[in-house]
Amino acid sequence: MNLDLTGKTAIVCGSTQGLGLASAKELALLGCTVYLMARNEEKLREAVAQLQPANIEHGYIVADFNDPENVQTAINEFIATHGAINILINNTGGPAGGTALAAGKDEFLQAFNSHLICNHILVQALVSGMKNSGYGRIINIISTSVKQPIPGLGVSNTVRAAVANWSKTLATELGAFGITVNNVLPGFTNTVRADYVIRKKMDESGKSEAEVMTSLVAEIPARRIGQPEEFGAAVAFLCSPAAGYINGINLPVDGGRLGCL
Repeated sequence: MNLDLTGKTAIVCGSTQGLGLASAKELALLGCTVYLMARNEEKLREAVAQLQPANIEHGYIVADFNDPENVQTAINEFIATHGAINILINNTGGPAGGTALAAGKDEFLQAFNSHLICNHILVQALVSGMKNSGYGRIINIISTSVKQPIPGLGVSNTVRAAVANWSKTLATELGAFGITVNNVLPGFTNTVRADYVIRKKMDESGKSEAEVMTSLVAEIPARRIGQPEEFGAAVAFLCSPAAGYINGINLPVDGGRLGCL
């Protein structure tokens, strides 16, 4: 199986921690040169230092996904000095919780800009280089809500579904150029976001951390929460030559928790 990404270059968004950083680490282990993209330069430097092997010169791009114009400027400046990118991992923190009915229009607009519009800006900027090289991988880290909406995440459910359909459309448009476009859908994983979910459930229910964890794990057929490196491995595989005929899918990495096919 050909998993070798030597000579390939990737941009991984939202990658100073959690699933983004885990994905970046796995890509680097396969020989890929990785550029992390996020808004906090100090955290970016710290994250880049964690990438192995150390003999590959990795780097970072400072950009704020709350500001599409800033993302546009940042990627244009990067391309002007670095050239083509083979792999793009789109990843942005999720919108705040709450029902769809209670959400204000600005909440939808901000989430749409941070997720779909910024993703689109990056794809438009990078796709010509992918076409010229004959190799492209676009991965969108979204949510299992694109298959099964999650109660209390009205804005997120709505916008994530839009990203999933945008992605599927791109997969049909770009497949002929050696470019695949896929979505990876995280389940309950051991990240800072998971800690937030646990604390929120503790506050709402009055239960202890152990009780909340027991109830959450009971919903997962694997009977455990996932580890970031397991998610990162799925992302890295889809970026590899071995996954060249996998295109336009939504891949849950959730231990079997989703109740739908």
